[in-house]
Amino acid sequence: MPNKILIVDDEPFNLDLLEQELTDRGYVIERAANGGEALGKVHSFLPDLILLDYQMPDMNGLEVLKELRSRGNDVPVVMITAYGTIERAVQAMKEGAYDFIPKPFDPDHLTLVVQKALERQRLKRDVEILSEEVGERYRLVVGKSAKILQAAELAKKAAASKATVLLLGESGTGKELFARAIHNWSDRNKSSFVAINCVGLSRELLESDLFGHERGAFTGAHELKKGKMELADGGTVFLDEVGDITPELQTKLLRFLQEREFERVGGNKPISVDVRIVAATNRDLDGAVKEGRFREDLYHRLNVIPITLPPLRERKEDIPELADFFLERFSKETKKRFTAIAAETEERLLSYDWPGNVRELANVIERAVVLGQGPEITPDDLPPRVINAEPEATSETTAYHEAMDAHRRGLIVKALTEAQGNRATAAKALGLHRTHLQKLLKSLGIE
Repeated sequence: MPNKILIVDDEPFNLDLLEQELTDRGYVIERAANGGEALGKVHSFLPDLILLDYQMPDMNGLEVLKELRSRGNDVPVVMITAYGTIERAVQAMKEGAYDFIPKPFDPDHLTLVVQKALERQRLKRDVEILSEEVGERYRLVVGKSAKILQAAELAKKAAASKATVLLLGESGTGKELFARAIHNWSDRNKSSFVAINCVGLSRELLESDLFGHERGAFTGAHELKKGKMELADGGTVFLDEVGDITPELQTKLLRFLQEREFERVGGNKPISVDVRIVAATNRDLDGAVKEGRFREDLYHRLNVIPITLPPLRERKEDIPELADFFLERFSKETKKRFTAIAAETEERLLSYDWPGNVRELANVIERAVVLGQGPEITPDDLPPRVINAEPEATSETTAYHEAMDAHRRGLIVKALTEAQGNRATAAKALGLHRTHLQKLLKSLGIE
């Protein structure tokens, strides 16, 4: 799709020249003869670039530019200036203009400035989209259960300090997501977040990964390498599965936590860094300390603020929201049109115990999106272990579910009443995706 350019000048001759030159190069052009007309056409035409004459009656180019920026419009603006107004054009650039073109303009120079301005805007949008995608992918999906809200609140308080955090919980409960959230909530969020998996590497390789090595430190060390601790200076280091590190490395990590300095492998020069440590494990460190497999002093250094993440089977009320979140993510990634998870499918998800926790739920939804036809995820899209899960049938659980349904029904009816029947507004007030609200309306029999 060709780029759209709005050209603004009070002289028809200049408008004709610019329009002809830019139309010949494949751009879609709209014209405006003054500042007021230009502001109106920005709203209707939605240009990718504005070529704006500085010297116009009633409202000059700088005033138009300031008005655009006050409205929150960041469309790139290139000023068109006569010889005597170049200093004013420079002032306009300080106010947010991208560049300026002097009159009479050179066609090649005009084309070059336009191309660069459009390319800069495209790159800016790409970065914004990428940042949104990364942020969405690593967003902490808190849910509404008391246990996860309590863990999130504790993590937010910990983020405001410099204290070491120890995340505890089964595999797949979202420890790395919590670590990233702590980093993002802290004043270190402009610096690096570096994750290190302490499982699967030999002591030598893990030590080199953490602290780096000097050239010639060991066979194959052909050049100096900075470790993750050094690279993350000013930021956060996440030590995943810290309970698996060897006794020798436990000693070096303890020294680092005490002194905030280390030496590269093969080196003897102390290196000081400022990093925040967030560690995680699914092991029983208390038991490991008692059995002599983990240093007690290191344990206390790591365990300043412990946060336990609950398994998914203990927060099943979060499953619908989590499933909708993963459905939206994987639908975007695969470019498939999935709009909802069928009510019967949701029942199967709620009946399963999820030994792999949130990670397993994400994998199940991804599989369903890849293999399913849509537009809904049906039970046939689920793996056999989830389809065949038997729901509990005790009278206590039946009473519990009936009470929960009645409570949810009351909340939804109240939100719909206050929103005068607008489902999108009600969903936002309830903190739900609209598709999830639609399913609840259907399953609870709310007209």
